[in-house]
Amino acid sequence: MQSISPETIYRGNSAWKKSLPQIAKLTKSPLILGRGIQTNNLRNNIFNDLKNQKLNVNSANLQFDCCYEDISRVKNIISNNNNDCVIAAGGGKVLDSGKYIADSLNIPCITVPLSASTCAGWTALSNIYTKDGQFIKDVALGSCPKILVFDHKFIQTAPSRTLASGIADALAKWYESSITSSKIDDGLVQQAIQISRVLRDQLLIDGGKAFKGQFENHPSWQNTVEACGLTAGLVGGIGGEKCRTAAAHAIHNAITQIITPNKFLHGEIVGVGLLLQLRIEEMKNNNKLADQSIKQLFVLMKELNLPTTIGQLGINVFENNNLEKIADFTCRDKSEIHFLPFEINKREIIEVISNFEQQKIKI
Repeated sequence: MQSISPETIYRGNSAWKKSLPQIAKLTKSPLILGRGIQTNNLRNNIFNDLKNQKLNVNSANLQFDCCYEDISRVKNIISNNNNDCVIAAGGGKVLDSGKYIADSLNIPCITVPLSASTCAGWTALSNIYTKDGQFIKDVALGSCPKILVFDHKFIQTAPSRTLASGIADALAKWYESSITSSKIDDGLVQQAIQISRVLRDQLLIDGGKAFKGQFENHPSWQNTVEACGLTAGLVGGIGGEKCRTAAAHAIHNAITQIITPNKFLHGEIVGVGLLLQLRIEEMKNNNKLADQSIKQLFVLMKELNLPTTIGQLGINVFENNNLEKIADFTCRDKSEIHFLPFEINKREIIEVISNFEQQKIKI
C-alpha cells in the first residue's frame, strides 16, 4: 500500500476559512493539538473558529517533542473527552504527534502547519523522539492526513528561521533520493526523483529571495513555502519507501543523540548532514560533482543563516567521545546510511566528520 497524499488540500491566504465547512462535516468533537507559546494566539483563533461552527472543541499541548510520554498523555485526554478527530496545528513535531495519535486511535487527522519548516503536514510518517529530543525511529502510518490546511497567512507568522530550516530539509529530497534510487526501474520512483530535482532548482533560485522577501504578492516566497511544505511531501508520497532518505538524515538522527543546551530545528541539522553526505560521496566515489554541490549549497546556507558544521550546532565532536557516539549511531543496524549504494563504516564516518569540522569550505 502507498499513501500518496492527503485526501483534501487547502492552500493559499484563505485556506483555513475555506476549509471550515469541510472540517465541520468530518468532525463534531475535535481536539486541537499544539505546543509552543509563540503559536498560542493562532491556536486560540482556530479554536474560536471551530466553536463558531458549533463544534465541541478541546485542546491539548505537547510538553516535549513527538515522544511516547506526550503521545500517551494526549491519547488519554482524547479518550476521556470522546474526541473524534485530531487537528494538529504547529511545526513538524506537533504534526507528527497528531498524525501518530490519530492513526493509533483510528480517527481522522487534520494537519494545519504553522510554519514551512518540514513537509510533515503531508506525509504518512511520524518521527519518534525521546522527551529530550533524541531520535528513536520513524513510524509508517496507515494514511496521510484526511485534510491538510496550508494557510499562507498562518505560515507568514512563523520566524524566518523556520523557513530556512524547511529549505534545507526539502533540498535533501534530491540529494538523498537521487543517490539511493537512481537504479530503480519503477516509473513512479523515477518521476518522484525528477520532481525532487525541479524542487531543488526552485529552492536554489527562490530560497534566498523568499528568506529576505515580502510575503504579499511575492511569488518567490509563495513558491518556496509550498515547495517545503507540499512538494517535498509529494516526492515521498509518489516515490514511497523506495525514495529513501540517506546519509543526511542518518547523520541528523545521530547528532540528536548529543543533548545540548540549545535546540536546533530538524532542517538545520539535516543541512549539516547534507554537506557531510556530499563529502562522503566525494571520498567514496571520487565524485567531483559532490564538491561543486557543497560549494553551491554553502553559499545558499550562509545566505539563510543556517549552520554548516556540527560545531555550529553547539557540539564539539572532539570532546566527550561525541565523534564516536555520532559515528556509532550513524552506522547502527537499519540506519538510513545503509541505503547508500556503497558500503560505509564507522571509521570512514569518523574520518569524514573529523576532516570536515577542521576545514573551511572554499567558495
